[in-house]
Amino acid sequence: MQPLMSTEKNKNSLDLHLLGRVLKLTTPYKKLFYYTIFLAIALAPITAIRPYLIKEMVDTNIFQNDLSGLKMMALIYIGITILNTLMRYSLIYRTALLGQSVIKDLRVKVFKHLSNLKLRFFDQTPIGTVTTRTINDVEAIKRIFEQGSITIVADMLSIFMVLGMMFYTSWKLTMIFLVTVPLLLIATYIFKEKVKEAYQKVRTQISSMNAFLQERITGMRVIQIFNAQDQEMKKFKEINKKYTKANLDSILYYAVFFPVVELINSLALALLVFWGTKGIWNGSISPGAVIAFPLFLNMIFRPIRMLANRFNELQMGLVAAERVYNVLDDQSHIDDFGKIKDTSVNGIVEFKNVDFAYDDENFVLKDVSFKIEAGTTLAIVGSTGSGKTTIINLLGRYYNINGGEILVDGKNINKYELQFLRERLALVLQDVFLFDGTVFENIKLRDQSITDEEVIKAAKKIGAHEYIMNMPDQYNFHITERGNNLSMGQRQLISFVRALVVNPDILILDEATSSVDTETEATIQYAIEQLIDKRSSIIIAHRLSTIRHADKIMVMDQGQVAEIGNHNELMNIKDGKYKALYDLQFDGEPVG
Repeated sequence: MQPLMSTEKNKNSLDLHLLGRVLKLTTPYKKLFYYTIFLAIALAPITAIRPYLIKEMVDTNIFQNDLSGLKMMALIYIGITILNTLMRYSLIYRTALLGQSVIKDLRVKVFKHLSNLKLRFFDQTPIGTVTTRTINDVEAIKRIFEQGSITIVADMLSIFMVLGMMFYTSWKLTMIFLVTVPLLLIATYIFKEKVKEAYQKVRTQISSMNAFLQERITGMRVIQIFNAQDQEMKKFKEINKKYTKANLDSILYYAVFFPVVELINSLALALLVFWGTKGIWNGSISPGAVIAFPLFLNMIFRPIRMLANRFNELQMGLVAAERVYNVLDDQSHIDDFGKIKDTSVNGIVEFKNVDFAYDDENFVLKDVSFKIEAGTTLAIVGSTGSGKTTIINLLGRYYNINGGEILVDGKNINKYELQFLRERLALVLQDVFLFDGTVFENIKLRDQSITDEEVIKAAKKIGAHEYIMNMPDQYNFHITERGNNLSMGQRQLISFVRALVVNPDILILDEATSSVDTETEATIQYAIEQLIDKRSSIIIAHRLSTIRHADKIMVMDQGQVAEIGNHNELMNIKDGKYKALYDLQFDGEPVG
C-alpha cells in the first residue's frame, strides 16, 4: 500500500486534536491571532445593535416628532455602520494574512521534511501525490483561518447577539421567527453533509489527477515513441470526468441550498409582516419593531446561511491538514545519531556480511563482503538486478541495511554525522539530473561556499572547460529542466565537474559512460581518470573496456559476490563469470 494513497476516512465529527495542531501553527503570530479573535468578538454587538437603533428612531424620534433626537440617532447609526465596515474589513484582511503566514511557514516545513525522508518513501509514493500534499493541501489549510475557525466564531457570536437583540426588541416577533428555524436547521445539516462528501471526492480526484499528469508529462517521450497518446488520453478523460463530476456535485448542492434558504427567509418575513401588522393594530407590537425585524432577519440568515459552508471549509481544511500531517508524521527518515565530523577521511571502505532488502522481505544483497583500500578503485560488474546500484545506495546511507556492517576508515558509517558522510562522497549517476538554471548553479547546487574560480579549475582538470566555453553564455548558459537542451555527454561532463568541485574522498560512478557515444566516451574516460586519481572510487560499468585497469573488479550475481580480483586474475578463472561477460562483449579478443 502506498503511504499517501490510502483511502481517506470519512469523518462525521470535527477532529479537535487535529484542529489544535493546526492552531499551534499560529504560535509565531500570536498577536495577529489574538487580534482577529478580538475583532470577531467585538463585531457581534456592533452588528446586532443597528436594527435596534432603527427601531428606536421610528418609535422614539419619528413618531414623537423629535427631530434633534432623530439627527443624533442617525449620526450614531452612521458612525456604528462605518465602525462595523472598518472592523469587518480588518477581520477579513487579518484572517487572510494569518492564513497566508501560516501556510508560508508550513510549506517550508513540509519541503524540509520531504528533503530528509528515506528514498524508499519516494520509491513508494507517486511524485504527483507528494506535489498535491505540498501545494494543494497546504494551500487548503488556509481555509481554517480565512473561512473556518475564526469566522465561525464571529458568525456564531453574531447569531446569538442578534437573537438576544430580537428578544429584547420584541419577543412575540422573535417567537414567530423561531417557527421557521427547524426548517433552516434541517436544510443546513443536509447541505453540510452533502458538500463535505463532495469536497472529499474533489480532494481525492485532484490528487489522482496530479499523480497521473506528473507521471505522463515526465514520461511523454516514451508515450510518443510508442504512439500511446490515444490510450493515455482515454485514461486522462476518465480521471478528468470523475474530477469534474465531483466539482459539479458540490456546485449542485450550493445551487439547491441557497434558494431553499431564501425561500425560508421569505416565509419568515411574510409571517413577521402578517403578525407584526396585526400587532400594530392591537398595540401589542411597536411599528419600529416591525420595521427593524426584516433587518434582524437579514443579519441572522446571512451567517446561518454561511455557517454550513464555513463548517465545510473548516472540515475540508482539516482533511487537507490530516493529509499534510500524514507526511510530517512519517518518520521514515534516516536516523542521524552520528558524532564523527570535521575529520580527515582516507577512503577505506569495507562491507562486512551485508544483507539488504528494499521491502524487508526480498533480499537484494546477501552476505556481501569486500574492502576498498585508500586511493584504489573497485569496479563492480554484473547483470541487471544483481545488486550493483544497491551497494552505492547503502554506502551513502540512503537506505539502512538489514544486517552486517559498512565501515569507512574502520568506523561504522552510522557513527558519522550523516551530512558529513555524504559530503565526503560524490556520486555520478547514469541518468544525470540537471535543474533549471545556469551551468554555474547546477555545478554548485547553490552552495555559496564554492567559488566560480573553483568550478572553472575543476572543469579544466577533467577536460570539460572547452565544452562549456563553446556553449552560448558559457558558464552562465541557462540549462532547461532536466538538462533537455544539452546532449547526454554534456550533461555527464557537468555532473563530473559537480562531483570534483566538492573534492570528495570517495567517488562513485554509476554506469557513467553507458549512454554516451564512442567519440564522447574518450573525453568521459579522461574525465574519469582525473576524477579517480588518488581517491577511493567505485565504478559500476557495463562496458568492461572502461574498467580493465581498475585495482579490483567485483562480479555480482543475484545479490552475492561471485568473483573478485583484478582483470588478469578474473580472466584466468576457468568458466568464470567475468570471463564470460568479457568474451561476450569482445568475442574473446583483447582490448588495447
